[in-house]
Amino acid sequence: MTTEKRTYCLRLGCLAILAFALSACSSAVEGPGGKISKVKYYHLMPFFTPNTQNVAILFERQHFIYGAVTKKDIVDRFGHYYAIFWKADDRTGPVTVRFEYQQAKSGLSKRVQEVVVDKINRSNISKFEVVGPEYQKSGRVIAWRVSILRGKEELVSQQSALWN
Repeated sequence: MTTEKRTYCLRLGCLAILAFALSACSSAVEGPGGKISKVKYYHLMPFFTPNTQNVAILFERQHFIYGAVTKKDIVDRFGHYYAIFWKADDRTGPVTVRFEYQQAKSGLSKRVQEVVVDKINRSNISKFEVVGPEYQKSGRVIAWRVSILRGKEELVSQQSALWN
């Protein structure tokens, strides 16, 4: 085999591996009536400051603590923050974004937060927080599930690996 053929085969193999890796990293989930393109997650941990010079990492922590004046205000901000990026195929009528989750110290009980969205855009973001006394009492979120509902019909849902 000549050097040109080896180089060509190597490039083709690398391209195939790259294509496979990119398709495996896709987190978009499509359902019969919508799509959840991403679930962005941030855990603001108590008494932990990242040991880094990266401005982006430091900014995210400061973003969630911004406005907290007293120590109690800062402690009440500790917890989990979720931003769900989603789209609905039919943008007429309201939909409900449901966030179900389990926490480390709450046993098998599941908790629910819901947001009703009346004005549906092409791209939507819904945000959920598990912070303050709820986080302090029941601990970190260990499993979650997000559903977009219209009435009783589930348009699309996505869940974490540990959700049962």
